[in-house]
Amino acid sequence: MDLRDIPERWPTVGSTEYFKGRILTVREDEVVMPGPHGPEVVKREYVTHPGAVGTIALDEQGRVLLLRQYRHACAHLLWELPAGLRDVEGEPLWRTAERELLEEAGYRAATWHTLIDTFQTPGMSDERVRVFLARDVTPVPAAEIDFVRVHEEADMPAVWVPLEEAVTAVLAGEVHNALAVSAVLALAAARARGFAGLRDRDAPTGEAAGDA
Repeated sequence: MDLRDIPERWPTVGSTEYFKGRILTVREDEVVMPGPHGPEVVKREYVTHPGAVGTIALDEQGRVLLLRQYRHACAHLLWELPAGLRDVEGEPLWRTAERELLEEAGYRAATWHTLIDTFQTPGMSDERVRVFLARDVTPVPAAEIDFVRVHEEADMPAVWVPLEEAVTAVLAGEVHNALAVSAVLALAAARARGFAGLRDRDAPTGEAAGDA
């Protein structure tokens, strides 16, 4: 069975932009879709997003790095991965992830692989996220990091958690961040396979508008 997702866009006969913010845009498209008596035009609201990257770092003791961050939209302190927006034009995605790992957590990694690609909320947003597996991780002294953490990132505890413990927390419903959940489970599956089949850090994204 072919389980590959297929890029496809159905015909759109109209589009309205309701809001454009610093990161997000809210749109409503009039899309031609199948109906009981032939094609019909229906409205679909969605949010456009520049995309993001995340990193699940694994150390030699089999632990993963998690950060606790406040998320206002869901009113929670969530355990998450180091992650950030794709906000530098032309920057390789693993380089974006490398920068976020340094800025948010204070670590560098010597070995990078692509772990998973996800649409976080495909029913309402086009946000696309690539998660990298980072290994051979070393801490970087704060004095060498040219970045000041503010707002949600100002007080963001970082902990190393055994992968098995992280999996247990996910399956117990204690960890809710979609990126962390998918990455923890994917890493557990990858490790069980001896990391066979991991993709290169520059693996194509398969984006219709051109691979990043």
